[in-house]
Formats: sequence, structure tokens, C-alpha cells
Amino acid sequence: MDTTELDESALIEQAKTDREAFGRLYERYVDRIHNYVYYRTGNSRDAEDLTARIFYRAIRHIGNYEDRGAPFAAWLYRIARNMVANWYRDNKSDRLLPLESAYGRGLGDGPEAAVELMEDREALLAAIRQLPPERQELLILKFVERMPNAEIGQIMGRTEGAIKLLYYRTLRSLRQEMAGWR
Repeated sequence: MDTTELDESALIEQAKTDREAFGRLYERYVDRIHNYVYYRTGNSRDAEDLTARIFYRAIRHIGNYEDRGAPFAAWLYRIARNMVANWYRDNKSDRLLPLESAYGRGLGDGPEAAVELMEDREALLAAIRQLPPERQELLILKFVERMPNAEIGQIMGRTEGAIKLLYYRTLRSLRQEMAGWR
């Protein structure tokens, strides 16, 4: 175990009784959780509101947190995942995933290349939006948050092998969709 894990474990234990220690955990994770929620909701105001609620729930329940070998971030992402699911259920809305902001705006080798790149991105985003929410979430955690499969599995409540299989199937379906597009 490296010193950052020891430091985080000590900070988590301290945060169970000290709000200032929890504030340090908040500062460490707020941007990551906010980004995750933003990519799931597609709305910055909703993302800010949900992020505040997630950390409010975390501070209320940190006393129940037990280190079971998973990173503390996985616990926060599970709270976030559940709250986003509740938000969708309560709003009964079919919101789109704003993945456009996850991609840079490169221009390639001239106007034709730029138009082709833009068309490819639009087709990819349309294909991603057709995926079930759990597959969209997998892509966010994998490509936006750059998490390893084991951590994604902890967040999504699946084994690492199940995440690999879901990832493979998701990419295969995207490839098939994109092959039909061109």
C-alpha cells in the first residue's frame, strides 16, 4: 500500500467525525463527480444540483463507509450513479448525453477533412445516444473518466470480466452502426 492510499484511508477515518477532513475529500473528488454527472444529465444546472446532493448524502453516510478494498471514489460514484438513476426516474425524461464536449475540435487537413470529421463525430454521437444508459455510462467511465475496468465494475456493481464483455459488445455494436453509416 502506498502513502497516498494510507493518507486517504486516514483522511476518510478522520472525515467520519471531522467536517473539515470531509471538505478535503470533497475538494479531491468534486470535479470528477461533477463531470460524471454532467455527462449523464447533459445539463450543467442539474449536474451542479445533483453533485451537491451527492456530497450531502456522502457526508451524512460517511460514518457507514467501510473500506472493502475498493477505492473511496468507487463509493462516491455509486452514490452518484444511484442519484442520477433516481433523477431520471423522477424526471421521466429521455435526455441526451452531451459527449460533444469530450471531443476536441480538430480541423484536419483542410475544409473537406473538417467536414468529414464533423460528420463522423455526429454519426458516432448519434450511435452512442442509441445505446442503453448502462452502455453510455460505461463509455463515460472508460473514455471520459479514464477508469480501469476493475474500478468501473465496482461502480456499476459488476465483475471486471462482465465489464470487459459489456465493453466488447458496446464497441462491436458501435462498429456495426458506424459501418452501416459509411
